Amino acid sequence: MKTALHGIRVLDLTRVLAGPWCAQNLADLGADVIKVERPGAGDDTRAWGPPFLRARDGSDTADAAYFLAANRNKRSVEIDLASPAGQKAVRELAVRSDVVLENYKVGQLAKFGLDYASLAALNPRLVYCSVTGFGQTGPWAHRPGYDFIIQAMGGLMSITGEADDRPGGGPQKVGVAVSDLMTGMYATQAVLAALLHRERTGEGQYIDVALLDVQVAMLANMNTNFLVSGQPPKRWGNAHPNIVPYQAFRAADQWIVVAVGNDEQYRRFCELGGRPELHRDERFARNRDRVRNREALVPLLASMIAERAAAWWLDGLERAGVPCGPINDLAQVFDNEQVRARGLRIDLERDDAGRVPLVGSPLKMSETPPSYRLAPPRLGEHTEQVLREVLGYDAEAIAAVRGSSAG
Repeated sequence: MKTALHGIRVLDLTRVLAGPWCAQNLADLGADVIKVERPGAGDDTRAWGPPFLRARDGSDTADAAYFLAANRNKRSVEIDLASPAGQKAVRELAVRSDVVLENYKVGQLAKFGLDYASLAALNPRLVYCSVTGFGQTGPWAHRPGYDFIIQAMGGLMSITGEADDRPGGGPQKVGVAVSDLMTGMYATQAVLAALLHRERTGEGQYIDVALLDVQVAMLANMNTNFLVSGQPPKRWGNAHPNIVPYQAFRAADQWIVVAVGNDEQYRRFCELGGRPELHRDERFARNRDRVRNREALVPLLASMIAERAAAWWLDGLERAGVPCGPINDLAQVFDNEQVRARGLRIDLERDDAGRVPLVGSPLKMSETPPSYRLAPPRLGEHTEQVLREVLGYDAEAIAAVRGSSAG
């Protein structure tokens, strides 16, 4: 099978989520990703359980489910970066790589001679991407960055959750580490652009990606709402600041989401519910009027929806061309016929655990689709293979690279 990044080698010095997510994206597209891990311990997320991946005998392996999410298609190599032998090995791997990814504190890798300037001197074609909380410049550059903190500082929590004066009101973080994940996605985009530039010019380059920058940028229309109006957006819970009705409603038996995108859809919604007067009322006829009068309208719609079961609404709204959907838990998500048809659940074989359940790439490409070659690796699983194959190391040199702390 052809892959877009066949022949590209990525040296992955990252851990936790943002950097590994970028590396996994590149790996799915065909890159050979060498994940460098601390001997005896590895990526922090290996221990972030339970749940842990189960071994064939039913016992827990050493790898948490969290680690599995961002580390397939990679080869794990244990290298002690604190040792001269380990630093030498990483430099030699960088010379033979196309991309280096790292998420160490600003300036930390320079102490080991593994910063961009040092490695680019050895490999001018190198694309080197640093992922940090606050970037390489500015007064906060040396601060550590964590997704939860970035969601708070970058404005996301100010617009997430119910309003303060409503039940359960107050700021909320998103239920997944979205700042990390979006940073990984932006880093992937930057690396691919840099590889294209190198293809055209032969030049490598340095990429500086910060969680805070990404978090601010990804607020999108909320940013421009503020910049145009001068008023910071507030929390709307499951409602939308610019569209009504566009929120969750409780049907007679369960919650559903209704997302009315235009006035014609709103008319059909009201007709289906047997309340045509709600679209004829001048207060609610146009979206701009519904936004201004939401406090009067939403209770009327909530009462209408509560009269019938969710299945009745979902079937009727679907036939009427009004966007809607159930609020599924993950068991329902993976049982959904559309999710199954799109092949989002995949399994990869690992020798100690058998089939490892994972979620595949959402990318569908006609000529160079993502490929799944390796399950998330055991710590140091490929140390000898990579160091012998790529660097020609013998057993003594491999032992020196792994250091005394390797298990």
